[in-house]
Amino acid sequence: MVPVIRYADQRGLVNLTEVCKQLTKRARENQLRPDEITGSTFTISNLGMYAIDAFTPIINQPESAILGVGRISEKSIGINGSLQVRPMMVLSLSFDHRVIDGAPAAQFLTDLKDVLENPCKLLL
Repeated sequence: MVPVIRYADQRGLVNLTEVCKQLTKRARENQLRPDEITGSTFTISNLGMYAIDAFTPIINQPESAILGVGRISEKSIGINGSLQVRPMMVLSLSFDHRVIDGAPAAQFLTDLKDVLENPCKLLL
């Protein structure tokens, strides 16, 4: 069951959190109305709490895309010639090529990575 948050692009982070909590509670209580589970265009699927590093999510038709979010874990990576441990996660984007071309989808992931690495940009 995938609850729909309408006008997510027009909501602030605090409001999105409140709406998400309300919908999650109602979904667990099996109290969602039909209009709260239809009409979506994009899904975020998070399996990180199950110790899943990466997965390939399947688009919920008639949506245009789905973002798979894996767990955050510490990994050794090279930074400016030295080995450092950093928190890392895998994001997997499945998208309908009839709606979205690969280049804009890749740019979306690049922009998302930038915001996740620099959360203060959400305040601008």
